[in-house]
Amino acid sequence: QVQLVESGGGLVQPGGSLRLSCAASGFDFSKWSMYWVRQARGKGLEWVSSIDRRGSLTDYGDSVRGRFTTSRDNAEKTLYLQMNSLNPEDTAVYYCASKNGYGNRNFWTGRAVTWNNFTHRGLGTQVTVSS
Repeated sequence: QVQLVESGGGLVQPGGSLRLSCAASGFDFSKWSMYWVRQARGKGLEWVSSIDRRGSLTDYGDSVRGRFTTSRDNAEKTLYLQMNSLNPEDTAVYYCASKNGYGNRNFWTGRAVTWNNFTHRGLGTQVTVSS
């Protein structure tokens, strides 16, 4: 059974940091590019980050670039998202997802982000940035 389980969300003050994790099981994690996407209340999905199968290539959406860092540990079948300098606009449910192929900003720019873009997805973890 394929599972992606996110963890590490919570309430954090503006300017703070959080580290999200996504534990994968039931599929060959090392063969898939992985993504973080988020959804704020009342809004659509937003692409946050991409990482290729080996962890050699990464890219980020404009709103998080320079503040967020994604990484992966294929031996542990885990994807990470380090989030620094958080602001209230980062409040959202964060999801990890897999996709066949690496897509950087050129892929995502101007493209509607929907679950049809991905093969596997988790149930998400809530991140709330508030004082």
